[in-house]
Amino acid sequence: MNIVWLLVLMVFYNGVASNGSSTNVSTRPEFVNVGAVFSFNSIVGKVAKVAIEAAIEDVNSDPAVLGGTKMIVQMQDSNYSGFLGIVEALLFMEKDTVAIIGPENAVTAHTISHIANELQVPLLSFSVTDPTLSSLQFPFFVRTTENDLHQMAAVAAMIDHYGWKEVIALYVDDDYGRNGIAALGDMLAERRCKISYKAPLVLDPNQSNITDLLVKVALTESRIIVLHAYAGWGPQVFTVAKYLGMMGTGYVWIATHWLTTQIDTNSPLPSSMMDDMQGVLTLRMYTPETELKRKFVSRWSNLTSGQTSKSKLGLNAYGLYAYDTVWLLAHAINAFFDQGGNISFSNDSRLTQLRRGDLNLDAMSIFNGGNLLLRNILQVNMTGVTGPVKFTPDRNLIHPAFEIINVIGTGIRKIGYWSNYSGLSVVPPEYTKPPNRSSSNESLYGVIWPGQTTQKPRGWVFPNNGRHLKIGVPKRVSFREFVSYAEGNDMFTGYCIDVFTAALNMLPYAVPYKLIPFGDGVKNPTSTELVHKIQTGEFDGAIGDIAIITNLTRMADFTQPFIESGLVVVAPVRTTLNSNPWAFLRPFNPMMWGVTAAFFLIVGTVVWILEHRLNDDFRGPPKKQIVTILWFSFSTWFFAHRENTVSTLGRLVLIIWLFVVLIINSSYTASLTSILTVQQLSSSIKGLDTLLASNDPIGYQQGSFARGYLTGELNVDESRLVPLIMPDDYAKALKDGPQRGGVAAVIDERAYIELFLSSRCDFSIVGQEFTKTGWGFAFARDSPLSVDMSTAILKLSENGDLQRIHDKWLISSSCASQGAKLQVDRLQLKSFWGLFVLCGSACFLALIIYFINMLRQFSKHYTEEVISAGSSTSARLQTFISFVDEKEEEVKSRSKRRQMERMSNRSASEDESMYNSKRRHIDQSSSRMSLDNGNNA
Repeated sequence: MNIVWLLVLMVFYNGVASNGSSTNVSTRPEFVNVGAVFSFNSIVGKVAKVAIEAAIEDVNSDPAVLGGTKMIVQMQDSNYSGFLGIVEALLFMEKDTVAIIGPENAVTAHTISHIANELQVPLLSFSVTDPTLSSLQFPFFVRTTENDLHQMAAVAAMIDHYGWKEVIALYVDDDYGRNGIAALGDMLAERRCKISYKAPLVLDPNQSNITDLLVKVALTESRIIVLHAYAGWGPQVFTVAKYLGMMGTGYVWIATHWLTTQIDTNSPLPSSMMDDMQGVLTLRMYTPETELKRKFVSRWSNLTSGQTSKSKLGLNAYGLYAYDTVWLLAHAINAFFDQGGNISFSNDSRLTQLRRGDLNLDAMSIFNGGNLLLRNILQVNMTGVTGPVKFTPDRNLIHPAFEIINVIGTGIRKIGYWSNYSGLSVVPPEYTKPPNRSSSNESLYGVIWPGQTTQKPRGWVFPNNGRHLKIGVPKRVSFREFVSYAEGNDMFTGYCIDVFTAALNMLPYAVPYKLIPFGDGVKNPTSTELVHKIQTGEFDGAIGDIAIITNLTRMADFTQPFIESGLVVVAPVRTTLNSNPWAFLRPFNPMMWGVTAAFFLIVGTVVWILEHRLNDDFRGPPKKQIVTILWFSFSTWFFAHRENTVSTLGRLVLIIWLFVVLIINSSYTASLTSILTVQQLSSSIKGLDTLLASNDPIGYQQGSFARGYLTGELNVDESRLVPLIMPDDYAKALKDGPQRGGVAAVIDERAYIELFLSSRCDFSIVGQEFTKTGWGFAFARDSPLSVDMSTAILKLSENGDLQRIHDKWLISSSCASQGAKLQVDRLQLKSFWGLFVLCGSACFLALIIYFINMLRQFSKHYTEEVISAGSSTSARLQTFISFVDEKEEEVKSRSKRRQMERMSNRSASEDESMYNSKRRHIDQSSSRMSLDNGNNA
């Protein structure tokens, strides 16, 4: 069919002829011609036809819209045929048509868009959602409805919200279906999800086609099905799915907005049809509840009263967009005329030479004002029945949003909204508030899922195709307590096997599997080779002692670790006790001894400073004071100091220091006890650092990842590495040592070493574990089993079964705790630096307070002496030192005497002043009397 359309297009496209004439119309003509192409009898077309007719009537009845010009819209029925749609679009070009409304489907739109580009006639589609009709390839195609990019983003958001990772895409195999599902795949990839299986349907499927496809879908793992179909036959898919038992518990069906189009148009649907789609989730293009919309909805029954259809024709979202499309075009034409545009057409000069045959297409011509009209269409900013109508720079409508609908009973229930502004929400999109796109803020109301359950489906099941999982298991030669293979009866036993079996029993579904041995039985197989078999598809999974390391996680998915492990160093020990005469110095390292001794002196000096002016025990000749500081300092180690502290600051510092001494003393005693009793190493290897610094050979377990780690990460020369297989090989190589062809130490995973040391007390782990890994089960990439098995392993850990399995296979003997004991390290400064900082801070703070008090007292008691001594700095400093060295009682006594002397001097001075004042008063009185007597005489 597509080939036929393409040939027809080529004939029309290449056969267009012109006679060189042009048609000119006045700037404000009496009418403008607009075409409309869609199927009148389709679910979308029936509603769109009524809406377009209503819009034309409203536009032409309002003289303010086109300034008296009438819009004549000639509608042509494509009758579900892409061929007829193309022909009718070409016929419009013979009638001086300035724009075309439609087509209805993506297949026709792709073809007509080529014609629109050539003849520069804008093509406005209210129903084509295909995202590949881009503005770059088809500049004259204008989508006046929502883009499927946004619809598929909403579907991907729902899938991610419920925690599913894989979906099945069931779609119609045409441009609409393929391109929509391609957009879904892109949106899912952004959320680390994917389409696990694509199931295309023929354009007009029958029951047999649908049945065959759904049977294939039922054999897959995923139970999340996205149905992207047409409203005309989409419900038939649910009918067949229910017959096959695919509408029951465990399934999830998400239908795109074709389903709400069907429900809104033909509501109420027959009860049998509604029964077939119970629990389905679907989308509806969201249009805000505005006054314009309410008026149009209330008017709809009058508009459809003349329909001859037996059932009532409902209003769907496409009808609202069709109505707004006419108004959008009317506003654009009005702006076109306001800007001086006129309707004129000219022939395409490139096509005149291709004229042939009797097609009679000479009337077809290019719309000269097409570019200006297109610009005005894209610049329209109005409010319609669908809400604000405006285009973004990429020619999509602003504010894309969808309602999320759950089909329940005989109707539907709205469970939330999606918009590219605020994501998933239970409230309508509000563009006046700042968006909150955090996953914790996104929410939806509860859903009734297929099977009438409210519990969210897991999203996948084990495929019901009769195939068993092929699980690879290593044929271990050594440490068979973990994995052991019996050749005769083809059975596996061991710790790892029991954990795997117990975890499988925790799953809520059966998993058929078959354990397949991997390895030659002569040497231990490497985990890398085993996991690589998963990547190549030979195995579906692998179990055993498989360490979860970076290289392996690139090839497969791992479960939660069921046992912790990591690389450790093992070296020989001897049972003799330490008889070193200087062993009492070993609890502390040199730095710790030095800092401790320094703090003894610092604290003694600080206490002496704080007590010197108050306490007679800290006074005397210089020699005696130095001895006092030393004695007081070191006697606190034994809490044997005899000097009392009387100052508040001194007592504060001393109590903190005694607490520090108590901790250090207790640690020293415990460490010394361990040093004198613990087993000591017979070699110089004390950990990984000393082992790497030497040139001695290093043993490792053959097949372990330790070899790659030592050579790749630690740059150990391969000539130093000695492969070992059996535990007895470990023991012999360690006992022989480097001098007799053995090894200085063995590096292996802790799980093996603990089992090795459980019966061999002559060896010990030295140093610290220098890698942190764990053992897990490996499965193919994105296998849901890895997640479910991880959950089962956590449950085994919580209920204690994991520990019981460990004790069954890996129980340690009485030698284990002795043989696996780490060498006691010296106590270092880093273990006590917090105590020293606390004590040092207390000393510093006490000294600051003390010297502030000294300065205040000095300024109070020695101000006159400092002034009389002049401004010499040395004199002032000498006076201050003398003040500090004096006892506080003497300073206060001397200050008191000076104060009394000043008071006595002040009293004598006041008496003399009073006497002089009285004398002057008597003399003045005598003078006045003598003067009065003389005047009388």
